[in-house]
Amino acid sequence: MTTTLFRRGRAAGKALLLAAVVATSLSACGFHLRGDGGHYTLPFPTMYIGLPESSPLAIDLKRNIRVNGNTTVVSNPKDADGVVEVLSNPETTKTKTILSLNSNGRVRQYLLQYTILFRVLDRQGAELLGPTTIALSRPIDFNETQLLAKEQEEALLYRDMQTDLVQQMMRRMAAVKTTRMSVPAPGPAPQDPSAAPAVPIL
Repeated sequence: MTTTLFRRGRAAGKALLLAAVVATSLSACGFHLRGDGGHYTLPFPTMYIGLPESSPLAIDLKRNIRVNGNTTVVSNPKDADGVVEVLSNPETTKTKTILSLNSNGRVRQYLLQYTILFRVLDRQGAELLGPTTIALSRPIDFNETQLLAKEQEEALLYRDMQTDLVQQMMRRMAAVKTTRMSVPAPGPAPQDPSAAPAVPIL
């Protein structure tokens, strides 16, 4: 019985040690997953996101907008108080370039880049937030003997940049001034109560 408990204890200890080694190795290569950031109150009752419905970035951004509870995401830009127009989609323009080589002339590090260019318009098409660029990058070490692990790490780094990008977009949209939206529509001119009523001409 004592021997069995001892073996189980050693197995549990090995599992904890392995988890610690994995966490340390990810931290050493500069990789840290970011959680969702702070709570941003958007100034728009309704918003439209100019990205494909199946876009992971669109799904993440819409989820963050809905979490606020004050803004509804609509499917038609004509029904939106705020329209996010994406001028450069990071999902189609993300890049991976060589950052450094080793002494044998082989790749030692890559640089992953994830950049968006967008603006925000009101219902009438007026620009509330001019073209805004958010550029993110992450270095990743390369090891040709660990191709599968490095592919997974690369995917996680792009996911990390997407999360960071969404938070930065939320922060910029929350700071948009929408004074145009709060101006009431002009109505009929008020009548002067002291003015004499009109006398009909017979």
